[in-house]
Amino acid sequence: MTSLDKAIIAFYEKAGLRFELYVDPDNAYAYVEKRKPDIKNILVSEELYADARKGEKAKASDVQKIFGTSDIMKILEFILRNGQVQLTTEQKRKKVEEKWKQIITIIARESIDPRTNAPHPPQRIENAMEQAGIHVDPFKDPREQLDDVIKELRPIIPLKFQKVRIAIKIPAEFSHKCYGTLKNYGIQKEEWGSKGDLMVVVEIFGGLQGEFYDKLNKLTAGAVETKLLPS
Repeated sequence: MTSLDKAIIAFYEKAGLRFELYVDPDNAYAYVEKRKPDIKNILVSEELYADARKGEKAKASDVQKIFGTSDIMKILEFILRNGQVQLTTEQKRKKVEEKWKQIITIIARESIDPRTNAPHPPQRIENAMEQAGIHVDPFKDPREQLDDVIKELRPIIPLKFQKVRIAIKIPAEFSHKCYGTLKNYGIQKEEWGSKGDLMVVVEIFGGLQGEFYDKLNKLTAGAVETKLLPS
């Protein structure tokens, strides 16, 4: 069990009242992120505080008013689900890095350079983010931050978010092998030829074209036929 000096605070605020618990940093975040199925080994101290740093305990009447129970484990579960959990410095660094990479991945997969109609390489996007001095929020979903990031990137690199339609013809010997992959990308139309060849139309984000063509070429040993359709 984590010692009190290494614990972090999980807290919940409502109606001008604040409730704090000391929790294990790793286990608490594993539960919040659904990597841990239960609340065992999370609580470091069974005291519920109004201000943990000052050692000020929460009033029993306030606890009953807000939580409807004095059961510390039920209160812990409620706070973990509905409140916030502070981060250690290392956790915060890791979460910022994780969200940073996720944002780069989304932009690389879903956007293109309108000058070339080709995806931006992830490294180019990362360089532009660094140049723009972009800061990501470790607590917010990457997509919630995407609009603000794109606004800051556009003066540095041109970005265009659009989907493209591609017609694909797969020879019979590879058709069943490729079908699952095509379905994952999203088939709009499909037609099976009399000899087992497969013709489909898919719609994907422009930034996925390189990845998409590479997969089909590997699955068909280069025998796939593709055509970019007008928007």
